[in-house]
Amino acid sequence: MGPLIKEIRSNVVLWLLAFVPVVFVVRQLEPEAHTLLFVLSVLAIVPLATLLSAATESVASKTGDTVGGLLNATLGNLTELVIALAALQAGQYTLVKASIAGAIVANTLFMLGASFLLGGIKYHVQEYNRVSARLQTSLLFLATIAMVTPSMVAQVDSVATSAFTQQLSVGLSVLLISAYAMGLIFSLKTHRELFSGTAHAEEGEAWPMGLALGTLAAVTVLVALISEVFVESVQEAAVAFGMTPAFVGFIVVALVGGAAEMAAAFAGARRDRLDLSVGIALGAASQIALFVAPMMVLLSYVIGPAPMDLLFWPGAVVMVLIATITAFLMTNSGRSAWFVGVLLLMVYLIFAMTIYLLPPQI
Repeated sequence: MGPLIKEIRSNVVLWLLAFVPVVFVVRQLEPEAHTLLFVLSVLAIVPLATLLSAATESVASKTGDTVGGLLNATLGNLTELVIALAALQAGQYTLVKASIAGAIVANTLFMLGASFLLGGIKYHVQEYNRVSARLQTSLLFLATIAMVTPSMVAQVDSVATSAFTQQLSVGLSVLLISAYAMGLIFSLKTHRELFSGTAHAEEGEAWPMGLALGTLAAVTVLVALISEVFVESVQEAAVAFGMTPAFVGFIVVALVGGAAEMAAAFAGARRDRLDLSVGIALGAASQIALFVAPMMVLLSYVIGPAPMDLLFWPGAVVMVLIATITAFLMTNSGRSAWFVGVLLLMVYLIFAMTIYLLPPQI
């Protein structure tokens, strides 16, 4: 426990861990204080994300950045999964779809762009494995095609019925999950030599593997529990803050839900471990697109009040498509500098401003 205590003492952000028990106390005493619970849950998720980042880096130092990035993306996406499941059970399919599309865009533009910017401020030029980036952006493009198809058919073909859209969505979900599984086999087993990270100097002292894995498990459970509080309070708090449901799902839920991954990606970039940062950002985006989204469709038949489909509103499809193409173009060289990050962040801010001022009709 020594390295963990030392980390908490030396990092001011981790002092916010005091808000974790406060969230549960307030929830029990004042369950209707939605605005307060919303603020407290955000304050609690931030230090947990930072702690998750430190533990993941220790694991990545022993397993390699490819596996470390996948591990962080998977655990980080648990927050999005919990939020989506809670909204799915409540029948809030608008929030589910907005949060899925928003998470994909936030990971490919905001997380990746901020990583390039933060790393570029410290290092003149950074390098990473472009083969890995190409694989993730290719998987994202596949998922975008699956999102475009139901929307396109519904717009141009009057014969397309609700039953047809649901059947198509189920078929597409199975294909996407299969593609994601085969992508993991390709990158982690049959062709793993292609995805080795760029050599980098080790900085700091890694935690013991047992402590790192134990911290990952404990923090993941806490993030999941606090995410439930966040979901319960976010809609009422949005009204209090004057935010629309589309903006809440696409921007707020996506950013808060991805806080754990972002903390690890930003820390990796600042330590010149851009393979880890790119792996987390693009890996999380492709995991949401090819696993979380289709799982929501399949699980809606079990826990949802009605089946959910992959019919996203046209604006979301266009933004996901543009984000995927932008990420592909910006990562094609395998090198980055701070201005590359600025360009990615500018695209994200254009989308955020558009949704805030003119929310799409879902």
